[in-house]
Amino acid sequence: MNEHPSLSVTIAGVHLQNPVIAASGTFGYGREYAEIIDVSRLGGICTKGLTLNPRPGNTGIRIWETPAGLLNSIGLENPGIPAFIENELPYLRKLASRGNAASAGGAGPAVIANLSGSSIEEYTEGAALLNESSVDMVELNISCPNVKAGGMTFGLDPEMAASVTAPVRRALSSKPLMAKLSPNAPDIAAVARACVNAGADALSLVNTFKAMAIDIQNRRPVFDNISAGLSGPAIKPIALRMVWELCRGLNPAVPIVGLGGIACADDALEFLMAGATAVQVGSATFAHPPAMIEIIEGIESYLHCHGIAAVGELGNS
Repeated sequence: MNEHPSLSVTIAGVHLQNPVIAASGTFGYGREYAEIIDVSRLGGICTKGLTLNPRPGNTGIRIWETPAGLLNSIGLENPGIPAFIENELPYLRKLASRGNAASAGGAGPAVIANLSGSSIEEYTEGAALLNESSVDMVELNISCPNVKAGGMTFGLDPEMAASVTAPVRRALSSKPLMAKLSPNAPDIAAVARACVNAGADALSLVNTFKAMAIDIQNRRPVFDNISAGLSGPAIKPIALRMVWELCRGLNPAVPIVGLGGIACADDALEFLMAGATAVQVGSATFAHPPAMIEIIEGIESYLHCHGIAAVGELGNS
C-alpha cells in the first residue's frame, strides 16, 4: 500500500500538483472562494471566459435551477483581457506561495486563461496579449452556448473550429493551447481532430448542453436569449461517454481534461479511469464550495487504499 501516492499530472508541458481544476465561469479569478477554501491546493484554475474587450454579459435572469442541474446564461461577462492581466493575474500568480501548497512544497494552481471572442480577429488579438502574460496555458472557448456571436458557432463544425484554432495557435508561440469542445456538435470527434490538426495541444470536454426553461407563471422563456447552458449531475453520464470515446478514438492522441457534472471524488475517478488526464469541476462548487478540496482528498485516499502509486495509472485500466 502506497502511503504517499503522486497526484501530479502534466498537460502539454504544464505541471499540475493534482488533477483537479476549477472550471471556467464557476470560480471567478480565484478571489471569491479564497475566504472559504485553500485555493492554493487546487491543481489549476480556469479563469472566467475572457474576451479582448470588456463585456457586460446577458440581460435578464442568468441562473435557473433544474432537477439535477443548473441552467446559466451569463454571457461571458468579463473585464477584458488587458484589465485581467493588470488586475487579476497578479493575484492568481501569488497563490503558488500561499496556504498548504506552499507549506507542503506544492506548486500552487496552474493558471489557465479561458479565451473567447466573437470573431477570429478578436480571438487572435486576445491570444497575442495572453502570449505575453504569465498565464500557464490558454483554453480556447469555442463552445459557449450563451452568446449570440462567436462562442459555440466555432465549435460545431470542424472547418470552423480549425479556422479559429490555427491563428490562435500561431499567436500563442510560447503557451500551450487547449481547445474546449461543445457537446452540441453533430460530430464532436471530427471537431476534436480538426482542433488537434490545427495545433491544439490538449482538449477539454464537455462544455454545457444547449437547453432552456419556461416560466409557467408568465408563460414565456425564462432567459432573454431563450436558450442557456445546462450543467450539473444530469449531464455527467453523457460527458463521461464522450470523454471515453475521444480518449480511445483520437489519433494523434493528446491530453484530455474531462468535465461535466463532476460533484465528488467518485465522479472524478470515473473520468480519470475513462482516460482523462485531469478533470474540471464547475457547478458543484456553487452548491458545495469545498467540493474540489474533498475531491482531491478523495482521489488521494482511493490511490492509497488500492496501492496505486500515481494518479496517471488510473487511465491504464
